[in-house]
Amino acid sequence: MARKAKIVRKTKETEITIVLDIDGKGQYDINTPVPFLNHMLELFSRHGLFELSIKATGDTDVDFHHTVEDIGICLGRAFEKSLGDKKGIRRYGHASIPMDETLAQVSIDLSGRPHLTFRAQLAVGKVGEFDLELAEEFFRALANHLKATLHINLIHGENQHHILEAIFKATARALDQACSFDPRNTGVPSTKGTL
Repeated sequence: MARKAKIVRKTKETEITIVLDIDGKGQYDINTPVPFLNHMLELFSRHGLFELSIKATGDTDVDFHHTVEDIGICLGRAFEKSLGDKKGIRRYGHASIPMDETLAQVSIDLSGRPHLTFRAQLAVGKVGEFDLELAEEFFRALANHLKATLHINLIHGENQHHILEAIFKATARALDQACSFDPRNTGVPSTKGTL
C-alpha cells in the first residue's frame, strides 16, 4: 500500500502544492520564497527519509507568516492523508538530536488529538530573513492538521540556527518512527479501535 498524498491549497495569500511519500529515501524538491525554511524542510525530508516536494508562493512582501503557516497546514494534511486508517503503525515516536551545543527532544503521538507543546525559548529576531517566532507557528499548524500531539523541548542551546536545525531533525526522526509499521500489530494501535 503506497502511503502518498498530494495537497494543493490556494488562498488569497498563498498557493502551495505538496507531494509526500512517507516511505521514501529522503529525496526532496523544496521551492518556497523562504530560504531558511527551505533549508529546514530539506533537513526534515532527509532525516525522516520522506520523499517531499513543496512548491509555494505567498505574500512575502507583507512578511513570511502566511506562507510558513500554510506550508505547515499542508504538510500536516499530507501526512494525515498518507497515513490512511493508521493500521499497523507504531503511533508514537521520540528523538533526541544534538547539534553542536544544542540538544532538542521531540515526542509525537499520532493520536487524532491535535496539541502542541513548544518549549524552546527562541531569541527575538531572525535567522537570515526568517523570523524566529514563525517556527512555533509552523509546528502548531503541522500538529493541528496532522491531528497529532507534538511536544518539542529544547534541552539547551545558544545558536538559533542550531536550535531550529535540531528541532526540525528531531521532529523528522520522531515522525518517521511514529509512521513506521510494527510487524506485531496488524490493527489500529488504540484500545478504542480508531485514532
